[in-house]
Formats: sequence, C-alpha cells, structure tokens
Amino acid sequence: MARWLSDKLPGGYERRLLREERTYADNSEVHDLPPIFHYWSHTYVRAMLMEAGADHPDTFFANHLRQSAGRTGAKQPTFLSIGAGNCDTEVRLATRLLESGLRDFEIECLELNGGMLARGRAMAAASGVERHLVFTKTDFNRWRAGRRYDGVMANQSLHHVVQLEHLFDEVRGALADGAWFLASDMIGRNGHQRWPEALEEVRRFWRELPESHHFNHQRRRPEPEYVNRDCSSKGFEGIRSQDVLPELLRRFAMPVFVGFGNVIDVFVDRAFGPNFSVDSATDRAFVDGVHARDEELLASGALTPTHMFAVMSREPGPVIHHSRGLAPGRCVRAPAAR
Repeated sequence: MARWLSDKLPGGYERRLLREERTYADNSEVHDLPPIFHYWSHTYVRAMLMEAGADHPDTFFANHLRQSAGRTGAKQPTFLSIGAGNCDTEVRLATRLLESGLRDFEIECLELNGGMLARGRAMAAASGVERHLVFTKTDFNRWRAGRRYDGVMANQSLHHVVQLEHLFDEVRGALADGAWFLASDMIGRNGHQRWPEALEEVRRFWRELPESHHFNHQRRRPEPEYVNRDCSSKGFEGIRSQDVLPELLRRFAMPVFVGFGNVIDVFVDRAFGPNFSVDSATDRAFVDGVHARDEELLASGALTPTHMFAVMSREPGPVIHHSRGLAPGRCVRAPAAR
C-alpha cells in the first residue's frame, strides 16, 4: 500500500503529506465559510436535514450516534471519528450526548496532524469532556482497525482520502453488529472541478454577475472568466471525491441519504462567496436562483449532487429517508459520462 501511495500521485504521497501537515499545523478554523454560505445552507440545506430529523450537522451526528449505540445494545459505547481535525465537532458532540443522557461513552478521534490533536485535547479539557475523548495520531490511508465500534463518523474528511477502498473495508469490518457509519462529505468531481454539464451552468450564471463578484479571495485577484481548477493537484483536497459515493455503495446500504448542491458551490465557497452580501436582496436573489436551478437539474438527472449526508449500515434494510426522492444510486455520475 505504501508503494502505491508513493507511486500513483504526481509529486509523491509523502511530499503531499508533509505539505498537508504544514498547512493545517496552525489552522484552527478549518470549517470557516463566508456568510453567504450560511445563508444558503440555513435557508435550504437545513430544511433537507430537518426532514431527516436534524436541524444542524451536529444534531445529525449526535442523534444518529446515539441511535447507533442503541442498535448495538452497548452499555458503554465506543465511537470513532475519522479525520477529526481540531476535534471541535467531536467536543460539541460529546457535550450533546451528555445532555441527551448518554453518560458512559468514548469518541476516538483519528487524525494525522499532531498540532490539531493538541488543540482538540485543550478544547476537550476546557469543555469538561476530556474523559470522553481519545486522541489517536495516524494516517487514515494506512489505518487498521484494532477493535469494533458502536458507531463511526466522518465529517468532511473522506474527500481527502486516497485509499478509499482500504479505509471503507476497515470501517465495514470494524462496525459492531447493527452499528451505523455516518458521513457528511463532498462527492463531486475530483479536485472539486465541475463536470462539463455543470461548468456550462456555472459560466452562464458567471456572465450575469458584476465584475466586483469575480474577485477570487483565495488567490487575491479578479478572474473575469471562471477557471475550472483542480484543487487536488498539489495536496489532497477532493483527491478522489468522485469515487466516495460509488465506493461506499459497494460496501454499505444507505437508509438515510441527503444529496444536494452543485453549481451553487462556486458562488458560496471561500474563493468567491465573500463577494456576496447577505444584506443585499440582489445577492440573495442570485443565490436563490442558482439553488433553484440546481434543484431542477438534480431532479431531472442532468446533474448529480456534490454534497451528501448519509447514514450507512453493513446489512441491507428499509429506506428511512432519501431526501427529495434522490436515492444514492441515482446520485452517482454515470462512468460513461466521465
């Protein structure tokens, strides 16, 4: 496996890994997004989550981890979080689980970056939940499960994984009987590029925007034409995101699935999202229009979603909730179209 990781990636796996560690060593805000993203997600994604029994990603994970522990019958459940980063989500989840009445549990936080784990330890101590969190420094591309878990979660980490097949096989084998695997992640084209059919829509909307909204805040320069960049060219951002959903479906059933987003991503992300003001009726109307177009094209099958929330199990079972009738199998872009 180590040789595969080194040989198959331009620039080499180890070099990319070192760059990734340096990038996040001092990054305490890995989930920061512009206000317009929160306008869009609160207006539209929250409604989809509420239909699945949650009003926030934290609620989604907390509710389903607790249900997963109930399904396994564990009196002292152990959960695993893959790619926990700064462990801020896991600290909040521990607090929520305690508030819900679950007392004896443990969340193992799996993370490569030692600096991020150190921040997680400090945060857990400050929040009074340190006895419920365990911090494991390891590379999830090479991780081997040494025990079984009453629930496993991955929050925005799977699109950084090179060895998806290995990781998903390990997770499948590590799930206790009845346990769930929960994920919130990005499932669009590798490197967060747009597929041709989505790129056409992006560029159509791009032409409607004033020049002021073409400024790229990450590259600190205006971009009159939208550039369909591959964000995975040097690191692991979206390295195999288009393979996440199909590889999961080869190993797990998905009783709960919420697929959403596509063209809208470009206009609410860190690069161009800061150009939009939530106080501007014109900007809100533009975002509303892009979202409506996404929903129209997702319903027709012309586009496939770039984001998902999913509850997964080893064994097939009844569908609990597939948002807007979008079954996960329908949300895999056909290989012939790639």
